[in-house]
Amino acid sequence: MKQQLFKCLPVALAALFVGGAAQAQTQTPASTSATQEFSTWSIGVNAGVLSPLSPLGGKNDFSNWKSSFGYGLSIKKQFTPYFALKLDGIRGKLKGDNSEPYESGQTVTGGNSAYETDLSYAATLSAQVNMFNIDMFRKQDVLQLYLSAGAGLAGYKPTVTDAAGATTDFAGGKSISELVIPVGLGAKFRVSEKINFDLGWSVYFVDGDNLDGTYRNNNSDKFNYAHAGLEFALGKGKQLAYHNPVAATYDEAVAAKQLAGSLKSDLDNQKAENAKLRSEMDDLLKDSDGDGVADKLDKCPGTPGNTVVDGAGCPLVTPKPVEKVIITEEDRRVVRDAIKNLEFDLGKATIRSKSFPTLNRVANLLVTKNFSLKLAGHTDNTGSAALNMRLSKERAESVKAYLVSQGVNASRVEATGYGLTQPIATNKTAAGRQKNRRVEFTLY
Repeated sequence: MKQQLFKCLPVALAALFVGGAAQAQTQTPASTSATQEFSTWSIGVNAGVLSPLSPLGGKNDFSNWKSSFGYGLSIKKQFTPYFALKLDGIRGKLKGDNSEPYESGQTVTGGNSAYETDLSYAATLSAQVNMFNIDMFRKQDVLQLYLSAGAGLAGYKPTVTDAAGATTDFAGGKSISELVIPVGLGAKFRVSEKINFDLGWSVYFVDGDNLDGTYRNNNSDKFNYAHAGLEFALGKGKQLAYHNPVAATYDEAVAAKQLAGSLKSDLDNQKAENAKLRSEMDDLLKDSDGDGVADKLDKCPGTPGNTVVDGAGCPLVTPKPVEKVIITEEDRRVVRDAIKNLEFDLGKATIRSKSFPTLNRVANLLVTKNFSLKLAGHTDNTGSAALNMRLSKERAESVKAYLVSQGVNASRVEATGYGLTQPIATNKTAAGRQKNRRVEFTLY
């Protein structure tokens, strides 16, 4: 078993580094609020007390144990907030004698009277499990409780003293290697973003009865190590060991609920605005007698059906003969000026007053030269397609209604809405969207 463990321990160490490298390659760097980069590697230094006994059962070979100074190093890879693999190494001395009886009152006679063991190393690979975060509503806690268990090798040289006071090296002074199984618990405090204070206690079960250089009581030897130390987190980001997924999920749920409430409020406001806009447009474009002139502009309401009316909604007594005319460059300039200066209230079909002078020149052009005009309304892609189609139609109709109010024959003006279907520029910029919100004039 010892030879196999010698072979397996380097493999376990290699697996610790390879597994960490593989996880680092697959981890997505922090790019959004939903993805976060964490620090998963750490190194530690510690010092404490080595004692050659265990409170977990079994009788020690010597009745009186003594505490000695010990120290160690560690390397840890955190795979999840709750699980890590930790490579530990400790050194120190273990001492005991029979100067006092056992707690049962039994005294030890004969054989070795004392020993001192130089623990050259105890190298172990352990799984460490974080029990829980103290506050489930904090994403980064400061206190952590953990349990650990693993396996490894210990190398040591016992020196024994017999009843006559003679001191000898056990096993001829050669170093002994044995399998050890550490079981421990501890508490860790985060004192800064990259430094932790660690308090721990571990019991090492030795696969042999030679740690104290004495075969007695027919049981394997044990020792324990109580330590305090500092752990230093490596790399960027917060420590994964202190990350609380429960609290993070709770925060995300709260944020999602707040966002949903905000979106619902915006939707309700938009619906109310749309309803108001529809009401205003219905009132503006209402034509009770169907003569093509809105009631607000109709000076002769109640005109019979199929009656040809003028721009004021009154019947034409003698239709003017149609004259063939030629559209000049000056005529086109008048139309271009009207298009350039045409503005509406935001999200409405109400024409702003600054547009009236150029529209008046278009109206005069249509009346004096007997032209016909096609109005084509267009919008950008803000809002739904149905809303934009309706708004474009209503804006074209609004321009028609104004021209008719200035004396233009309603039958000579055609108003059509195309919504967002015919952009002339990109909708990804404010300037592009401004160009797409337009009403085109076509003389014929």
